[in-house]
Parts: sequence; C-alpha cells; structure tokens
Amino acid sequence: MNRLQTRTGRGAAAALSLAVVAGLAACSPITTDRPYAASDGIRVEIADGVTAENLLVLTSAEGAPGAVQGGLVNNGTTDVTVAIDTLRFDVPARSTVLLGGETGEEATISAVAAAPGSLLRIPVGTPENATEVPVPVLDGTLSEYADHVPAAS
Repeated sequence: MNRLQTRTGRGAAAALSLAVVAGLAACSPITTDRPYAASDGIRVEIADGVTAENLLVLTSAEGAPGAVQGGLVNNGTTDVTVAIDTLRFDVPARSTVLLGGETGEEATISAVAAAPGSLLRIPVGTPENATEVPVPVLDGTLSEYADHVPAAS
C-alpha cells in the first residue's frame, strides 16, 4: 500500500466517522425542546395546557410559615382554578399568575412540615384533582430569596 492509499483510507474513515456522529446527533431529542424547571423549583403539569412553573416554598425553619413561590401558567382557552395545598388561585385563560416575590400574589402556608433543604409533599392540581408532589423547601441563604422568607410567628 502506498502513501496516497493510506491517506485516502484515513480520510475516508474520518469522513465516515463524522457522518455517523452527525447522523446519530440528528436522531437525538433536543433537550431544550422539552419543558423543564429553569430555576430552583419544580414544574408540575396540572391539566391540559396548565402548569405550575418553578414551584418552591420558602421558610425559616420546619414548622414556621412558608411562602409559596412560582408561576401558574394557563395556555388553555378556559379559566382554571389551581389548588396548592389549601390555597386556591384563579388563572384566566392564556395568562400567568405569579406567586410570591415582589409582584406576585401572596401565597402563605401557615406551618411548613419540612425543613429547608428538603422536599415538602403537597397537593397541587385543581380543587377536584390534586396530586401530591415533592416541592423544594428553601430558606433565605440564597440572596434572591432572603427578602421573601416569612417571619416566624
């Protein structure tokens, strides 16, 4: 085998490898096309076109009051009532209701049954059909949450 045949063989092998990798990459799902929680909270599918986004609870300690943070998104064509624990929120069609923070609706749980850093299992859904989901519990350690942790009573 001469040098030209060796270089040609290597080039063909490299081109084939590149084509196989490109072909496999094209078959892989694009991760960012899938809905995901882009923050510290979780994403919950509530009903067709209705989700809770970045849902979390802020508290100073287990047993202390907690502030529910996140957003309720209704991409549907009818108004929906969303239940989070004992709280109820009306979410108009094609709109978002923010919970907590500077501009969101106040959403307080009187006593959080989990310590910061753990998960709190609370019902989330519609008043007629809620499912218990594990919601992250955080405290004011992160500066973006420090001003939103309710004071212990």
